[in-house]
Amino acid sequence: MKVLDIIKEANQSLLRNKLRSFLTILAIFIGSFVIILSSGINAGVNDFIDKQLNSAGGSNYVEITNTKAMEQMASMLSQEIQEYNEPEENESLDIYLTEKQLEDARKIDGVVSIDAFKNASAEYIKLKDGDKRYKLNMNLVPRGDLDMDLSAGRKADPDTDAYEIIISQDLANAFGFDNPEDAIGKTVEIAAASTIKCYAVVKRADCLSTVEAEVVGIQAPGILAMTGSRANIALWNKINAINNDGIPEENNRAIQATAVIEPEKAETIKEAMLDLGLTAMTVEDEVGQIKSFFDAMLTVLKIFGSIALLAAAIGIINTLLMSVQERTREIGLDKALGMSNGRVFVNFAIEAIMLGFWGSIFGIGVSFIIGKVVNIITHTTILKDLPTFTLIIFRPQDLISITLIIMLIALLAGVLPARKASKKDPIEALRYE
Repeated sequence: MKVLDIIKEANQSLLRNKLRSFLTILAIFIGSFVIILSSGINAGVNDFIDKQLNSAGGSNYVEITNTKAMEQMASMLSQEIQEYNEPEENESLDIYLTEKQLEDARKIDGVVSIDAFKNASAEYIKLKDGDKRYKLNMNLVPRGDLDMDLSAGRKADPDTDAYEIIISQDLANAFGFDNPEDAIGKTVEIAAASTIKCYAVVKRADCLSTVEAEVVGIQAPGILAMTGSRANIALWNKINAINNDGIPEENNRAIQATAVIEPEKAETIKEAMLDLGLTAMTVEDEVGQIKSFFDAMLTVLKIFGSIALLAAAIGIINTLLMSVQERTREIGLDKALGMSNGRVFVNFAIEAIMLGFWGSIFGIGVSFIIGKVVNIITHTTILKDLPTFTLIIFRPQDLISITLIIMLIALLAGVLPARKASKKDPIEALRYE
């Protein structure tokens, strides 16, 4: 008999007791539904986080800070009571990067280039011909394979002497540009305060200086994009010069640097920098904890789904044992007519597999419907400001693997009933009442 005929016969056997088969498939469906939906959420969250990682920095880009600065920050964030130990020497300047550290870091194998940056703080931003001013939270566009998630335009050029800036989608909207493309090429004025001058004046406006920059890109909304706009190196250095006008150079030190590295040597580079008192972090290091949190949360859901599948496996055993009991005379007749033990075993094993197959298929179908509805609702409510975030994504490879695993579990659950059926003595089975 052909395989398709065996499968058809197995489905017909399941229909002999529709209610019992339906309840067993329902139990499998519940487990498969939970696992499929949690896998879809996991894929959606990881896809969005990957996009955010790409928008914040490429694989060959790391941020460098003084290890002492990281320790001080961790100490300030800690809620534990800490005993004070007087340092052997004055460590007040340890948060800064020294020229010696940077010089040694540039010699590390795999480090292509390092740029050290001093603080730059902007006061506000406005269109050159506009009146409305908005606070500006500004970040830097470093060198490296930065792959930003842009709604329009291009990445700011880190190597040009021209002043360029990428503004956020929200800021473009505030300027009155409903279409992101309309903001590209516009000139903005950025104001920055001189620290020394602001001590000597009454009005804040009297210690501000402005610089003009071209809008070259609009960053799409996202978790990391919400941190603000991004300036190229030339604009960043200009803002820093305004902030520190009149301050001695020795008091205007870098506390952060960015490095372009060979990605395959990232781990050895980070270890080598630790020996220099530096902490090097990729963007994935910084944001990876978010992914770990979601992975842990969704693992709990998968555990619940697995428990449901375990209960369903017990249901499969019960269903097939009852089927074997009810079809004892039929089994005896089949064996008397020449059906082998192996063929009887295969028939019942296929029935078990079909129970798992239909349960997982129904789970996929319902998951698709609910996933589509949830995505529509979230895009118009809680995720309306994050258009690139699709909460639930179903990947074909995940659906296929989950279905195969559930069918395997069903097969294993059906081994005992199938073996019992194949071992029946045909004469005793024919006598069964």
